Amino acid sequence: MNSNNVTGTLDTIIIGGGQAGLALGHHLKEQQRDFIILDGNPRTGDAWRQRWDSLRVFTPAKYDGLPGEPFPGDPLSFPTKDEVAAYLEGYAAKDNLPVLHGRRVERLWREDGRFIATSNGSRWEARNAVVATGVSQVPKVPNFAKDLAPSTVQLHSSDYRNPGQLQDGPVLVVGLGNSGAEIALEVSRIHPTTAAGKPSGELPVKHGRAAARFVMPVVRFLGLYVLTLDTPVGRKVAPAFKAHATPLIRTKTKDLAAAGVKLVPRVTGVEDGQPVLADGTRLEVPNVIWCTGFRDDFSWVDPELLDDGDLPRQHRGVALNTPGLFFLGQEFLYAAASATLPGGRRDACYLARKIPQVARAADSRVSPGSAAAAA
Repeated sequence: MNSNNVTGTLDTIIIGGGQAGLALGHHLKEQQRDFIILDGNPRTGDAWRQRWDSLRVFTPAKYDGLPGEPFPGDPLSFPTKDEVAAYLEGYAAKDNLPVLHGRRVERLWREDGRFIATSNGSRWEARNAVVATGVSQVPKVPNFAKDLAPSTVQLHSSDYRNPGQLQDGPVLVVGLGNSGAEIALEVSRIHPTTAAGKPSGELPVKHGRAAARFVMPVVRFLGLYVLTLDTPVGRKVAPAFKAHATPLIRTKTKDLAAAGVKLVPRVTGVEDGQPVLADGTRLEVPNVIWCTGFRDDFSWVDPELLDDGDLPRQHRGVALNTPGLFFLGQEFLYAAASATLPGGRRDACYLARKIPQVARAADSRVSPGSAAAAA
């Protein structure tokens, strides 16, 4: 079967070749299932390579490995984004996972009980479809950004690589989540820097090797097992967790203040080509970096498979009303850690157990005799 333009029916299509999709692929391969992974990037790991140059993950290496392959190096170190990208690329190669690159899925729909995915003129059909496109899909930028002066250099955090992209003069970083704090600290070494916004909280201890040894195990446990949609506290915090940036982990407000970064209220609009703050202050800045997050984009998924353009009713990534449809890697899909390396690994393991169960249940509904035979 030519996996580049399949004419037969696969068991599973995984859409998205990031860490979550690769982890699930590992398990499906162990089960000897017939599947492919469709990824829009030219290389495995590109979603990490495309982030800013100095980015490091917040979780220590001992928690960053995928099933069957520990992350190499010092277990208490915090890998760079390029180290993560190289690890993922090596993981896919070592496992010989069927990843097809440059295959950004343009449409996914259901027809005659099968899922159909198309990309670049190719078509794949499968009994199961897993949407594992992750959280960094479409950058969010306020509508008034277009009203900034044409001379302003403005970048979203997804486009920022290093301070060399900026022109001379002050920089305004909009958004004070972890990306905003880390980028503001970096550019402040070269430019007068202002950071607009308010963090949702801060990790109350210093991030580093000691935290990796003593604090991160607790944070990991909370993120994986306590703050979930199966616990009252998890259900309570989930909406706010999705709506706001995560608490500051490595770079805190005191670090920004010590570096000379000026903290100001949020940006509410533009006046005469310059950003305006909530207190009415107008800032004269030639550079603006939007650290305002991302939004999901499921426009390529048939609306009948979704709930008003959003995830359908699901539990732990299993669509409740569409047998054979699964989701993986989305923010707080099941737990606070679902979009992280450790969380994606755990959720993938769960789906690998559920996919064959859902398939058997679907088959039994089609043919009652098959259920009796299986029993």
